[in-house]
Amino acid sequence: MSITANIQNTTTKLVVLGAGESGAGAAVLGKEKGMEVLVSDNGPIAEKYKHLLDSYDIAYEENGHSEEKILDADLVVKSPGIPPYAPLVEKLAAQGTPILSEIEFAGRYTNAKMVCITGSNGKTTTTMLTYHILRDAGLDVGLAGNVGKSLALQVAIDPHDIYVIELSSFQLENMYDFKADIAVILNITPDHLDRYDHKMENYAAAKFRILRNQGKDDYFIYWQGDPLIQAQVKAIQTEAMLLPFSEFKEEGSAAWTDERGIIHFETPAGVWDIPRDRLSLPGLHNLYNSMAAGLSASLFDIETESIKKSLEDFQAVEHRLEYVDTINGVRYVNDSKATNVNSTWYALESMTTPTILILGGKDKGNDYSEIESLVREKVKAIVCMGKDNTPILNYFNGKTAIISDTHSIEDAVAECARLAAPGDTVLLSPCCASFDLFKSYEDRGEQFKLQVKALGKNSDK
Repeated sequence: MSITANIQNTTTKLVVLGAGESGAGAAVLGKEKGMEVLVSDNGPIAEKYKHLLDSYDIAYEENGHSEEKILDADLVVKSPGIPPYAPLVEKLAAQGTPILSEIEFAGRYTNAKMVCITGSNGKTTTTMLTYHILRDAGLDVGLAGNVGKSLALQVAIDPHDIYVIELSSFQLENMYDFKADIAVILNITPDHLDRYDHKMENYAAAKFRILRNQGKDDYFIYWQGDPLIQAQVKAIQTEAMLLPFSEFKEEGSAAWTDERGIIHFETPAGVWDIPRDRLSLPGLHNLYNSMAAGLSASLFDIETESIKKSLEDFQAVEHRLEYVDTINGVRYVNDSKATNVNSTWYALESMTTPTILILGGKDKGNDYSEIESLVREKVKAIVCMGKDNTPILNYFNGKTAIISDTHSIEDAVAECARLAAPGDTVLLSPCCASFDLFKSYEDRGEQFKLQVKALGKNSDK
């Protein structure tokens, strides 16, 4: 008997660990299903989530856990940010308390179609693009996971026929009976390895949990060029239909480009194509993102002309190769979402002008060799921005003409403006997590944009 089936008829006490978007949504769903709910957060709870919990008369605690109450739970829904080795989680697991993700919990109460997207890079753009295509085609679709609103909250109070869900490896860890009708893995590159005993095989296995429970009527979309994905595909057995994509046609490709720059799509639902230069999103990484979204959308009853139109008019995700401004002939681009080396590789690959690259932040043991050739080819200067820039300074010393050491966003942007010439691009694509100087990558990107806007105002004087 499955874990979730075993607890379906016996659960009365639900504890939700973490009161963010997913936790608050899970609490509301539990309450709506007649459960006795307690939300517990080790830190402060944001006011908007307190208001939501109060409106449903849900008990909550902040800045600490009442361990006795939590260990008395029949079921626990855990925030993906809480690792499995957290002491309280280990105690729950040791006593056999079922621990689920919010996505797993919500999936028990809906029969909606699920389009689930994961990968080390590009998943937010692909999720938003897929949602954009389906919504513009008039389908009843919700956006959930790492973007949009909590899946559980939507299932509880605003249900949809289809959900497009961005899933991190953390969210996939506590999923058991949940099934993706369409599963997408974009790529697997080193990230969050501290959570997985610094073993890529453990990280890859977490990503591949997205295929759990898929059958012959389901689909698996993936990038053929990723060796880790290819190895896993060969090692596993899945009944799902495989729809791989590639820059150029390979054996079995369901989407690829030809020598004329035409993107071809071949799915069980039909065959169609679109010129690559008509895509709204530039760069090789966005070609892959567009292929994955196009394949997913093709599996629904949507006119191909509608899909093409949506691929042509989609607006880029904030903080991902986001154009900010042109000042004194210099373009400023915000790619703060690039928190690992592979993501910065894709950003640099898309650059067509001399680039001044801002790197730095919380280094997660990065291997910068992946971007070295692109730095030598395209980067005229590196501006480091972090509390400790030693790893970057040591690695790139002598590999670029100029490398500067700064420790704030103000100094970094000012240094870039000093070094840049008309026709250059200043690219914030840090390779690193943001937590040394900023609250989040969003905060880093917003502060970058504010500094650029201030720079523009000063140049107008």
